[in-house]
Amino acid sequence: QVRLVESGGGLVQPGGSLTLSCAASGATVDTRYIGWFRQAPGKEREGVSCITSSDSSTFYEDSVKGRFTISRDNAKSTVYLQMNSLKPDDTAVYYCATSSYLSGRHCEAFGSWGRGTQVTVSA
Repeated sequence: QVRLVESGGGLVQPGGSLTLSCAASGATVDTRYIGWFRQAPGKEREGVSCITSSDSSTFYEDSVKGRFTISRDNAKSTVYLQMNSLKPDDTAVYYCATSSYLSGRHCEAFGSWGRGTQVTVSA
């Protein structure tokens, strides 16, 4: 069974940057299908970034497009989410999950989830 552990969250000022990590262990995993999701207080969980099955390109939710970048280190079985120009609306618990891909217009995950890492954007 795949185990995912997120790290790198914290408190950052608006306009700042953070890099989240998602380390996979326990089984071989295709890091291309590890996606990022987030859940803000009082809101439903939403997809942030995942792969598109049609052409294996990377999908980003509109509100993070141009600011967030996903990258992968297959040797380390780790996926990163570089977050720049952070806004208070980016405050959420960020999760990674396996077997993630674009379904319709949103990222969906059908595998294992990590426990999340808190990102707080505040002055």
